[in-house]
Amino acid sequence: REFQRRSPATENALSIVAPCLTRRTSKKAPLADQRSRSGELERGTKSQFSPFTSFISTISQKKEAAGSSGSPTQLVIPNIKHVRDLPPICLDVRQKRRISIDTLQAEMKAPVPPEPSLPIRTKTVKDFQEDIEKATASGDWKTVYDFFLTTFDSFLELNAAFKKDANASFNTIEDCGINAKFVNAVYDALLNTPQDIQKAVLKGIINGLLQEWKGNTSTFVIFAHFLRQIAALAEADHHFLIHWFKKISQKRFKQLVDRQLQFISLRLFPAKPEEFPPMIKCTWWIQSAAKVLSLLNAANSLASPSIIPYTDFCNSTLDHIDLMEEYHNWQCYGNSHRFSFCQYPFIISIAAKKVIIQRDSEQQMISIARQSLVDKVSRRQRPDMNMLFLNLKVRWMHLVSDSLDELTRKRGDLKKKLKVTFVGEAGLDMGGLTKEWFLLLIRQIFHPDYGMFTYHKDSHCHWFSSFKCDNYSEFRLLMGLAVYNSITLDIRFPPCCYKKLLSPPIVPCDQSTPVGISSVGLDDLDQIMPELAHGLNELLSYEGNVEEDFYSTFQVFQEEFGVIKTYTLKPGGDKIPVTNQNRKEYVQLYVDFLLNKSIYKQFAAFYCGFHSVCASYALMLLRPEEVEILVCGSPELDMHALQKHTQYDGYQKTDPTIRYFWEVVLAFPLELQKKLLHFTTGSDRVPVGGMTDLNFKISRSEVSTDWLPVAHTCFNQLCLPPYKNKKELKQKLTIGISNGEGFGLE
Repeated sequence: REFQRRSPATENALSIVAPCLTRRTSKKAPLADQRSRSGELERGTKSQFSPFTSFISTISQKKEAAGSSGSPTQLVIPNIKHVRDLPPICLDVRQKRRISIDTLQAEMKAPVPPEPSLPIRTKTVKDFQEDIEKATASGDWKTVYDFFLTTFDSFLELNAAFKKDANASFNTIEDCGINAKFVNAVYDALLNTPQDIQKAVLKGIINGLLQEWKGNTSTFVIFAHFLRQIAALAEADHHFLIHWFKKISQKRFKQLVDRQLQFISLRLFPAKPEEFPPMIKCTWWIQSAAKVLSLLNAANSLASPSIIPYTDFCNSTLDHIDLMEEYHNWQCYGNSHRFSFCQYPFIISIAAKKVIIQRDSEQQMISIARQSLVDKVSRRQRPDMNMLFLNLKVRWMHLVSDSLDELTRKRGDLKKKLKVTFVGEAGLDMGGLTKEWFLLLIRQIFHPDYGMFTYHKDSHCHWFSSFKCDNYSEFRLLMGLAVYNSITLDIRFPPCCYKKLLSPPIVPCDQSTPVGISSVGLDDLDQIMPELAHGLNELLSYEGNVEEDFYSTFQVFQEEFGVIKTYTLKPGGDKIPVTNQNRKEYVQLYVDFLLNKSIYKQFAAFYCGFHSVCASYALMLLRPEEVEILVCGSPELDMHALQKHTQYDGYQKTDPTIRYFWEVVLAFPLELQKKLLHFTTGSDRVPVGGMTDLNFKISRSEVSTDWLPVAHTCFNQLCLPPYKNKKELKQKLTIGISNGEGFGLE
């Protein structure tokens, strides 16, 4: 019964063993012990096995004191070239200090036994598959049973069975030396073998891995100990594993990732807590799984293209833990022995990161407001509510100039909660006016007449103008203000803009340190100027004589306000011809000039403006793609999802008016759907959590059906009169959402 409901962790342990084989092997058990185990299992083939609990209890236990007395031994690998040049374990994990094996807890470090010579095993994939076919047809599994029993007897036997050359030393990132086809065939066949074979395999794994077995019956313990062994490998071994992992097929790579995530989820929220040891006794379980996931994540980042999307590493279970406790532990303890999921941010979903950033911003707002109140009282002045907010008062006809003046005068209040008042309107800002202000202001400052940004039609995105703009100094704050106040903006920047915003993710203390400079290439340029990127690609692949046919030098030309200016890409570049030999350097310098150097002052101001408002260690948790989602939301409108999650007040979803409404809205073109979203929420962008997070509500408005619909954007609420028919509803709704700018009270 125990094995009929085989835990996924059993498959976890079995599936990950072979791909992770390294040169490190364990001592082979004494011959007498082998015979004893073999005899026990042979008897098991003739009679029923005893329950799994008694089976586990027969395994010898190692005294805890003996296990902690020795210090870990580092394996010395000869002839490893360029180990220092290998990439870090977590390429996209921006930690305060890099995690190393030295920071692992003592119980996670395993001693390394000596490396004996391997026995010779000659069975091939074809031989094994023939054995499986014969066993399936005849019902006699003895040959297959003997193979599994021998193979999983120890790491020594595992290496002998699956290494391409038993005596070869594979000190290269190109080939792990494992016969992956054979490994996959053995694993796939194992899942369909009789239970006595599976028990034999489990026993072999236990004997090979669990030197400190404590007698718990859960097979997840096996997997936990195996993950600990991988986590405790030397750093050089980790680098080899990373490069070998990236050669695994997409299907099996995804399986490995999913199983680590499942392991973490079940440890955090077990369906049957009694099946697991107390959390306080196995805190290293989750740490080990996170460490192994970081190896897989690094392999995924190294692969080009990525093996799986980065979002496949996110564990939505973490959305339900105390995220702020994790964040504060990470802030206070860094990479000390106190574990935090923030050390491995690729596991945390964008929704969870948004929660962390929002709460961090709220705490900063409360702190700044409290300080203002204390200052006011200390000067014996009467406090008022306005002092707790960043209050901006602007006129419709002078929106840009008034906003610029207000931001200039109130720079000391930028970290307070933003409130906007439109002069001459009776609207109260409970969030809707702020969204409207951002929307209209962004629309105006991105206009070409302001000269701050240029719009590229081919890529449908904006980029920074190469000439200095006087008005740029304050508007650089807008994107930071929006993220700080949880507002999504309709901004079309290319992805490399957000990569530059995180270079570095925290403003350096030394003001002379360059900011906003990131590693860029032709792929980044292609997102902004696809035609130019295509031309440079053709230059790189040109088979003729580049110097004679193109007659170019390391000099570029730019037009600024009708004036052609020249720039050299390197000292004396105007005299250095571009040749077949140096064209790669020319292209790299040209791309770097366009995306970094030519706009350095403009982007540095933008970077500093963003971080002056949105300064938070939480930014270190984000990928560039996630920053873009936080700033812009999602442009994909799923109106069916909105319909599914809409709440009603005064209506039932079966009422005729509601049925008419959704029939009309679902048939709207995209442009009108965006206008509806803007009319009811103040923004036409979907927040990070999707339509569910909008909390959209339709309320019954007890007014004449001659009236147009009314919206409360602060509460994402649409007040809909009970129109008599579908035609009338469509007409009134279209008029309302098409003329929906401005706020007023009748």
